[in-house]
Amino acid sequence: MSLTPFERDIAAQPEALRAFAHTDGNAALAALTPGRYDRIVLSGMGSSHDAALPTWRRLASDGRAVWWVDTGQLLDTPELVTDRMLLIVTSQSGSSGEVVSLLESPRRPATLVAVTNDTTSPLAAAADLVIALHSGDEATVSTKSYLNSLAAHDLLAATLTRTAPGDVLAVAKVVEEFGGAAGLAPLARELLAAGNPRLAYVGFGDHAATALYAGLITKEGAKVAAEGFIGGQFRHGPLELAGPGLVAVLFGADDPGANASLQRLATDLTRAGSAVVAVAGLARLEAARRLRPPAGLMAQLAHGAVAAQHLTVALARARGITPGAFAYGSKITTAL
Repeated sequence: MSLTPFERDIAAQPEALRAFAHTDGNAALAALTPGRYDRIVLSGMGSSHDAALPTWRRLASDGRAVWWVDTGQLLDTPELVTDRMLLIVTSQSGSSGEVVSLLESPRRPATLVAVTNDTTSPLAAAADLVIALHSGDEATVSTKSYLNSLAAHDLLAATLTRTAPGDVLAVAKVVEEFGGAAGLAPLARELLAAGNPRLAYVGFGDHAATALYAGLITKEGAKVAAEGFIGGQFRHGPLELAGPGLVAVLFGADDPGANASLQRLATDLTRAGSAVVAVAGLARLEAARRLRPPAGLMAQLAHGAVAAQHLTVALARARGITPGAFAYGSKITTAL
């Protein structure tokens, strides 16, 4: 079976990460002085915005006044933009409709940082600082650009908090050695065979970014209704989806001790008859299928994203459609 463009992009992710690692991203960020800003706003759309969630948490933990607001919401609340703020906009294309509209606003931040793959885009042209993703061309659903956005944000967060960034080359190796794809095809067939199939992704803490990303690409790439949830959100209403026919993919750290809430949710869902896939370190759960993540946060986030990509491929193939092919949308969303 020949690989689709989506699958070729998945396979190319290690090299894209290495390309980013071998550029001097620190040079572009050397001019940032965090203390001069009264607030930091992280914005973007879709998976680009999801990739900034760990940065938001890291900056908040460092005591910064920081917002994580998608660009559509930022357009609706322009008062959030001030001339004393640091605005960080992530957009693979740098030309999505919301981003272009934001750039046309008369309200300007003190500093605009662009995280983008297209250094000739409107976003890059308007920015004071550009962090280039170096992820190369991407055929369909976000793959390389998402992982490289995670790497770019890790570097950005490290700069703003004066901490050490992660090892991108080590993350590339983890992605290259991912071995969980084979077990996802039976899960896809099981889900689609259910009378009332439901698919939920749940991640706590930084792993919420993976859950949101997974829900997005599953809808885009496999045309399967799926949703990503941030931590305890799932218990507030969506828990009623539990039971036979629900597949819940849970993302978390490699250490079971760090996943107490995830462990309880997995236990409750299993008892209700749901199928649970743990992309996290969980203990005492016989029925769960496991994809144990590696050590290190960046590697865990990349590992979880790759698991979601391969599940998307498996679901699309089980449905008899081309993985990652757009039916109604396009790679760059320009309409508002």
